[in-house]
Amino acid sequence: MTARRLRWAAWPVIAVLAAAVPGTGATAGAAATPTATVTVNARAGLATMPDTGIGVNHAVWDSQLGTDEVADLLGGAGVRAMRYPGGSYGDIYHWKDHTAPGGYVAPNTDFDTFMGGVRRAGAQPIVIANYGTGTPEEAADWVRYANVTKGYGVKYWEIGNELYGNGHYGANWEADNHADKSPAGYAGLVVDYAKAMKAVDPGVKIGAVLTTPANWPDGIVGTGDAATWNQTVLSIAGPHIDFVILHWYPSGSTAAESLTRSEQVDDMIYLARDQITRYAGANSGRIGIAMTEMNTSVGMNTQPGALFAAEAYSSLLANGVFTVDWWNVHNGATKLSTVAGQPDYGDAGLLSSATCLEGGCEPALNTPFAPYYALKMLSTFARPGDQFVRAGADDPLVSAHAVRRPNGDLAVLLLNKDPDQARTVTLDYAGYTPAGGAPQVFTFTNGATALAESATGTSTSQTLPPYSLTTLVLHPAAAASGGPGTPGQPTGTATDRTATISWPAAAPGAHPIAKYEVYRQVGAVSEQWGETTGTSLDVGNLVPGSRYTVNVLARDTAGNVSAASPPLTLTTGAPATSSCTVRMTDVTDWASGFVGGIRVTATGVAGDWTLTFSWPTARQRLTGGWNGTWAQNGTTVTVSSSAPTAAGVDVGFTADYSGPNILPTAFTLNGVLCAAG
Repeated sequence: MTARRLRWAAWPVIAVLAAAVPGTGATAGAAATPTATVTVNARAGLATMPDTGIGVNHAVWDSQLGTDEVADLLGGAGVRAMRYPGGSYGDIYHWKDHTAPGGYVAPNTDFDTFMGGVRRAGAQPIVIANYGTGTPEEAADWVRYANVTKGYGVKYWEIGNELYGNGHYGANWEADNHADKSPAGYAGLVVDYAKAMKAVDPGVKIGAVLTTPANWPDGIVGTGDAATWNQTVLSIAGPHIDFVILHWYPSGSTAAESLTRSEQVDDMIYLARDQITRYAGANSGRIGIAMTEMNTSVGMNTQPGALFAAEAYSSLLANGVFTVDWWNVHNGATKLSTVAGQPDYGDAGLLSSATCLEGGCEPALNTPFAPYYALKMLSTFARPGDQFVRAGADDPLVSAHAVRRPNGDLAVLLLNKDPDQARTVTLDYAGYTPAGGAPQVFTFTNGATALAESATGTSTSQTLPPYSLTTLVLHPAAAASGGPGTPGQPTGTATDRTATISWPAAAPGAHPIAKYEVYRQVGAVSEQWGETTGTSLDVGNLVPGSRYTVNVLARDTAGNVSAASPPLTLTTGAPATSSCTVRMTDVTDWASGFVGGIRVTATGVAGDWTLTFSWPTARQRLTGGWNGTWAQNGTTVTVSSSAPTAAGVDVGFTADYSGPNILPTAFTLNGVLCAAG
């Protein structure tokens, strides 16, 4: 785990000259520029951009931590959250004497210096309290010093770093001096930390470490444990914490492969929220999600890294993650190569460390790498208070994200992931009419050292350079005034085929509110489910075992329409009663596959029977089964048998998955929808 993040030394490097990986190059003269269509749907509201959204990691072994030059660079890129004291160092760092036994601490990187840089950049701190070699009392003293003595107002405190890496699951990179290294041991002490720290400052927010869905050791039940890390930690510590902590370093052997990984984000965050809801106890909706470490495996310093950062940050923030923190500000070169025609140093830092390898050196200290400009583009695209809305493209090499601003403006972020060819993009809008004329356009191209700003193209047509990030800022055709306010956060319940959705009323504007309209998000378009003059709607004819995301809009008597409410996601399940019941369990998991068990109980079934279910994602695949004849076609799985079902029969299977492993919730036996067993 630590090979990709230099956490235990002061930027050691291995002198390696990697083989060049050039782009393929465009074919001279020939084909016309490929085209794509982007749809932006302002009716399909997602999360609101938080003021801590764009974050980075700072480490005490970084001699540039807190310097004016670095603080100004980060502030200029729109960084609004900074994490300290640096990954695994969080579990060996003692703030009082500014030491990290077993690691290197650079001069002038103490907590006060860090806070000076945070304040200069206009950011908020996120602090890792030492769990591995510290105590609740040490953490409480840190809160007292930070918030009572110094008045820093440090709000977010993580309890340790990647404690699942303490050896309990076999891999040991995280310092943990406690005799009990199980998730139950960690969770119990998280409660002690939370109580001690909140006794000093009741306003602090406490975060607990979770495993990221589909990333090791997620899903694994350790020796002597009753459940997975996440279930155990949430069940014990859930009532005492305010947020959970995820880290994500997606794999990928090529740039193209790594740039597909963000398509897993929706399911990743859905599954994390589902676990919080199921295991964290009452009022679990208050618990936020923080992605406090993230980076890519290909092109860390070049355009693939910038494209990945823009895509991943946008996707995570649109899903309601309240901070995404890049690893790292400085990290040091590890491998010299050429990516898409540009020198790449295998450096996980945003800024150059001026490291030299055999064959060449990094640019001057603090020179920004390409992902730095991606963060700058993100802060241009999405500002705190903007609401993400759905956007999509019909070309897999084009990605689109959009936000609607409180003043009525719309910003669209477009990514061209083709290293060789431009794209001519046609933009369609739903629920929004842009003004005519050329929009404000910001572009970051392969090899550039700044964002370019211009007024080019139109709101409905743009040409995207190869391997580029482009943001359009659009004004509405008619300035909105006196329209209705936005409906509040909807809530809802679902059965197998029905749902009831309720929401807080919107404030009327210049005219009374005439009705509310409920829309389901279907990709980048919306499907109206119904309308009502009240604040609740019953919906029928839903598909069992399906996930639905909806928004509510208010319309007044003059025809003015509000912005979309925050989203609500519902999942239909199984009927309350049926002639058959089915229970699926994840028996044994290894974070990329699992052994599943299914218990089938039914009355009135004689002779042959077939059980059918569908995987919730295309990344799940049946690999074998027993006690029946198994088959998979597309995402649909069947198992057939003639074993008697009246007393219950058990069948089993093995399956692989390459993303979040969401289990199905709807099963049919000989065409009959079964209840949950």
